[in-house]
Amino acid sequence: MQSIDKIYIDGEFVTPHGEEMFDLFNPATEQVIGRVRLADEHDANRAVAAAKRAFASFSRTSKSERLDMLQSMGNAVAAREDELYEAIVEEYGSPVVRARWMAKYAQTAMAEAAKTLRQYDFTRRINESEVVMQPVGVAGLITPWNANAHFICNKLATAMAAGCTAVIKPSEMSAIQTRIVTEALHEAGVPAGVFNIVTGRGDVVGATMSAHPDIAKISFTGSTAVGKTILRAGADTLKRITLELGGKSPFIVLDDANFEEAVPLALQAGFMNNGQACIAGTRILVPQQRLAEFEMRIRAAAEKTQSGDPRDPATVIGPMVSEKQWNRVQRYIRIGIDEGARLLTGGEGRPDGLKSGWFVRPTVFTDVHNDMTIAREEIFGPVLSIIAYRDLEEAIAIANDTTYGLQAYVVSADAAKAREVVSRIDAGRVMINAITHDPAVPFGGFKQSGIGREMGTMGLEAYLEPKSVMGTF
Repeated sequence: MQSIDKIYIDGEFVTPHGEEMFDLFNPATEQVIGRVRLADEHDANRAVAAAKRAFASFSRTSKSERLDMLQSMGNAVAAREDELYEAIVEEYGSPVVRARWMAKYAQTAMAEAAKTLRQYDFTRRINESEVVMQPVGVAGLITPWNANAHFICNKLATAMAAGCTAVIKPSEMSAIQTRIVTEALHEAGVPAGVFNIVTGRGDVVGATMSAHPDIAKISFTGSTAVGKTILRAGADTLKRITLELGGKSPFIVLDDANFEEAVPLALQAGFMNNGQACIAGTRILVPQQRLAEFEMRIRAAAEKTQSGDPRDPATVIGPMVSEKQWNRVQRYIRIGIDEGARLLTGGEGRPDGLKSGWFVRPTVFTDVHNDMTIAREEIFGPVLSIIAYRDLEEAIAIANDTTYGLQAYVVSADAAKAREVVSRIDAGRVMINAITHDPAVPFGGFKQSGIGREMGTMGLEAYLEPKSVMGTF
């Protein structure tokens, strides 16, 4: 049983002013594994004040100084990889293979931010004038529970690369991971106040940050509903805001696709990260004339997909992060059945043989229409919907008929045809015949999947303001 009773402000581990205690669970066993003392508005204000004081000097550091800090931070996080890996498995329920990748990516985020910074020119000449890219100010970074360490490191590294100081509000559900990352970053020797990590509730600490006049920039990853609240809260102070929100990504199978390749990709896209991924390809669009064949193949493959103990190397889908999330997914499965979708495999309840743990049966619906609830709303669990289409025009129309636009997938044997489809899809990222990641290219969404971009040069510039210098100099 872990007891976490410190937050990190101004270079020190301090006891929160807040007194609320929050239970931490192992979602595979439903057992309490720790408690964390949550910060409150007073703690958030202290953290902002510390970041504001530090900004005056940190914003004037050189590129080489920031690169040295990012290197030290990356090394410190790398040294705690095994401990972080264990926390990701125990506290989040990630299957072991993915958990190792997640633990490594926390440190990789530092290296990628450094790579972007190294090649970035903060001053450029336009005609006879000069444009200087200047750090925007104190950044408020609000991170989700489905990849906690990754988001802390990625957002912080990018903010620091730009010359911003930061206040981070990680998910209270990921406090063990947060403790490990915070201790590592402290050991890196970054000047006091440059980053502050305050674990608390979103409607308390997050709300304070979103409205705080001394925070110039908010970067939030989470639900669309919360993103809208943050946008409204930041309006009075005209905060610069980056929102990476929900998704209902289409996985478009073209009529010439090889199903031996398409079906495994569809399951990987839909079931990634226990189904708790904003980029999950949960709407599978299949040509009507090949629907029966696709159904047969995906049913067989889904029934071989193991949902269970995250420490079993054969497990693909671990538990939902909480009882609340498990109940949410069960509710959507019931809605799908009630609205007339045909259950191809899976369904309500736990997988066979499991009597405890927040596990979900890998579920695939077919005969789904795009106006059904399970095709419209983000479920955030391993529940997929097959939607048949008559021709390419209808496939594109269905793919774009959503309030979201974060990611999309296209599978085809014809590269030119796939590129033509991609050109007509409204999504921030589109994968062709693959599931991959390039940290140098922008990540973010169209429509209600967000505002702005993270990653690479565009992600860095989200923390910068251009200043034009003109005249004789």
